[in-house]
Amino acid sequence: MAITNDLLSSTLYSIRDNFVDELFKKTAFLDHAQKMGGVEREDGGIKVQRPLSIVEHSTISNLSGTGYEPVNIAINDVLRPAIYDWTDFVAPIAISKKEELENNGERGIVKIVEARTKNVFGLLRRETNRQILAGNSTTLSTLDTLNGTSSGSVTGFFENLATGSQTNVVGGVSKAVYQSTRGWQNQRQTAASAFSTNGLAAMNAIYLAANEVAPMGDISLIISSVAGMSNYKRQLFANERYVDPKVLDGGRMALAFAGAMMEQDSDMPINAGVGTDEATMYFINFDGIKLVFHSDAEFSIMPFVDSQGSTARVAHIYTKMCLVADHLGSCGALFDGDTY
Repeated sequence: MAITNDLLSSTLYSIRDNFVDELFKKTAFLDHAQKMGGVEREDGGIKVQRPLSIVEHSTISNLSGTGYEPVNIAINDVLRPAIYDWTDFVAPIAISKKEELENNGERGIVKIVEARTKNVFGLLRRETNRQILAGNSTTLSTLDTLNGTSSGSVTGFFENLATGSQTNVVGGVSKAVYQSTRGWQNQRQTAASAFSTNGLAAMNAIYLAANEVAPMGDISLIISSVAGMSNYKRQLFANERYVDPKVLDGGRMALAFAGAMMEQDSDMPINAGVGTDEATMYFINFDGIKLVFHSDAEFSIMPFVDSQGSTARVAHIYTKMCLVADHLGSCGALFDGDTY
């Protein structure tokens, strides 16, 4: 019996949510965004708009005398829209007629498709994760990034400047214009190339500052460089703190900080080797930062069709997404912490 396009397509659907390949690499942001409420879906629109409440609506009038003092009724529109562009990207999966004829039986053809599907899914996730963390993807450059340091992206979300001094533009909303708005300035600390002396204090300062201004929830994920994670474990030594992620990964005990799960990612540190702009850890509150997918294009599979002009059959994995910020003050970054 001939292998139909429908049968090949059903193979893609069956392995979409459960794939591994020999090129596997941890994608810390993507691995945890779904589990921790960091993913939303929208049905359409040319752009994604997020309303921000970043100014005070009115002022307080102190009635210290007779009670007939004039009341200041000057008001501001508290909402400012942050607007984000969609990023669309696609990757093909193909098998030629020659390959079909050279492989023995229907199962051999299906195995080829399975292997290539796993590979393409892995490629898409790795490149997406790389752009979100580091902002240095050559193919997904239109996707926003967390990297907002001067040596990397100049428009990313996290800057290596103190709160109140940040100048990047996120979603079309300037941090400089709203520099007094604590929710639109990310938290920032440095370990000053001495994690053993400054690291834990800097991490604690970020956590407390973020928690103080967070409208809801705490930091839920800390993404660290391999060296940063090693330094953290070394600093804790016999007093390591763990949290049980339960069914999320089969019950493996995961290192935590103040209840936030710690994960290493080889895309960190950001701007490695550039001194004080080297970001060692990102502190993520998924109430403040979200991945938004189009509801019909979240690594979605387009069925196999015969390719025009060749003997191949081709399917495409299509994604339409954007990274958005709703509240930056509840997140932060630790710099210069790879040196113990």
